[in-house]
Amino acid sequence: MRQVILDTETTGLDLQSGNRIIEIGCVEIIDRKFTGREFHTFLNPERAVEPGAFKVHGVSNDFLSDKPIFKDIYEDFLSFIKGAELLIHNADFDVSFLNNELKLSNLEITLEEYVSNVVDTLSMARQLHPGQRNSLDVLTDRYNIKGYDRSYHGALLDSKILGEVYLSMTGGQTKLDFNEAMEKKELSLKENFINNSVSLAKVSVSVEEEKNHQEYLDKIKIEN
Repeated sequence: MRQVILDTETTGLDLQSGNRIIEIGCVEIIDRKFTGREFHTFLNPERAVEPGAFKVHGVSNDFLSDKPIFKDIYEDFLSFIKGAELLIHNADFDVSFLNNELKLSNLEITLEEYVSNVVDTLSMARQLHPGQRNSLDVLTDRYNIKGYDRSYHGALLDSKILGEVYLSMTGGQTKLDFNEAMEKKELSLKENFINNSVSLAKVSVSVEEEKNHQEYLDKIKIEN
């Protein structure tokens, strides 16, 4: 199975206020393993980053001023995610922003047309941990995900973290598959042992040989 973990950063949270995407980060997983393939780009949103958003991701207007616009990169982006199952934390937010970028680029297509499925990992976490907070930061601590600088949120960084969180959340199935494989291997080893075992031959003894053997045993008893 090919899956792509996706995250975006934006100029602000409210799409209706004209906020835009400033960063897209994607990480590929195949058969529950990171492949090392990534898609990452910063974007010029053609508008200012809101102060509240800047506090979250730390990406400034000056930094974004010379970056490509969405229309310049959309083909490479869609090519990377094509046919994959997308894993997104709070998927409605990212999907709506991405579809808005496609619309603003005068493209009559949607994100959903290019992927096999969209999985909301936030909904998954809420089912696993009802009544608890399930932000990515909380899940990172809950599943003891280490080795990342989390001073600021970043699309590629959060995609990598979310990938590890997802694998941890769904680890029960992996464990079952592993146990099943071990049981099959053990059964196979037993069958091979039985099939390759050497059958012991039954040896018949004549009456005279049995008599001589008994006389020998009686002689040993007398001598002792």
